[in-house]
Amino acid sequence: MQKLLILSLAATSGLAAIASSHSNTPASLKEVYAPFFTVGAAVKETHFEGREADLLLSQYNSITPENLLKWEKVHPTENAFFWDHADAMVEFGTRNGLEIFGHTLIWHNQNPEWVFKDAEGNDASPELLLERMRNHIHTVVGRYKGRIHGWDVVNEALNEDGSMRESAFYRILGEDYIAKAFIFAHEADPDAQLIYNDFNIENPEKRAGTVRLIRKLLDQGIPISGVGIQEHVRLDWPSRELLSEAIAEYAALGIKVMITELDVDVLPSAFDNQGADLSLHAELRDELNPYPNGLPEDVHQALAKRYGELFSVYLEHADAIARVTLWGLNDGGSWLNHWPMRGRTSYPLLHDRNMEPKPAFFKILEVGATAKYCH
Repeated sequence: MQKLLILSLAATSGLAAIASSHSNTPASLKEVYAPFFTVGAAVKETHFEGREADLLLSQYNSITPENLLKWEKVHPTENAFFWDHADAMVEFGTRNGLEIFGHTLIWHNQNPEWVFKDAEGNDASPELLLERMRNHIHTVVGRYKGRIHGWDVVNEALNEDGSMRESAFYRILGEDYIAKAFIFAHEADPDAQLIYNDFNIENPEKRAGTVRLIRKLLDQGIPISGVGIQEHVRLDWPSRELLSEAIAEYAALGIKVMITELDVDVLPSAFDNQGADLSLHAELRDELNPYPNGLPEDVHQALAKRYGELFSVYLEHADAIARVTLWGLNDGGSWLNHWPMRGRTSYPLLHDRNMEPKPAFFKILEVGATAKYCH
């Protein structure tokens, strides 16, 4: 097994020197981390030209659609698919040699109502829902066979205690819907990486449930390639130790680990252990939106330190981690400006609202530039 050697700052390369000096032409994340894992960003339909495209191509070697391939976007009515935005993303990624990952095939959110209803407006039968799943997955995955490298097949199927979420899929089909989704995706593209994706699965209870789920799928011979740890994290959670334990436990299952939706929320939390639970909502209050006019320098530095810590853990587990994906390109486009309340000014990513690199960006470059494999 390869081991990771973290060099002292005194031994940093010229690349790290560029990063620490905050040059106007900073080094590239994708180049620094190429020996270890791919580094990606979540994209919107506006990101394929202009400054957004320039930033993507300069820093990242993989992309994931934030919303473009969710069921309500690509399959809004039963007999019609909308491909324009997804096709544009895949064409952009393919033309520029990027790894492309699909998000997401089966999720309890962002589904049209017709998915779960029959012609009379009653709950769909298990047979009907299963056929709709098969058709949706075969059509979407099949369209991009060989061009989209992997899929978040099932997203957020578990509660915080590790039990099954009572989604419409689960209510109608039971837990077997998860295995069926992976089977359908594998039928549509046998070579694609197939991922189970969820948030807060660093926490022991939810982690135990995730391990049970994945182990059951593996024991059944279900074609699952890896687990996606979303990593919607805070300045103080998860701890370095908790994150490291989680990555090691998932890797011990013999599958790859993906960091799929990384951002760091620096704002006060409206809820305990909120993770990325989109069912949570709160009223906008001044104390929950403390930096409407810009992030103070001390918080910038705290964010940079936190990102450096996270990437140092990822590097320690580089044998297990296939990719790390930031959930967005810049602060202004982050979903955290709107959740769990609209109107907050959030600062969770590596580039600011003007797409300029933040101290966190340079810290990650520094951490990557000081790490090398030794055999």
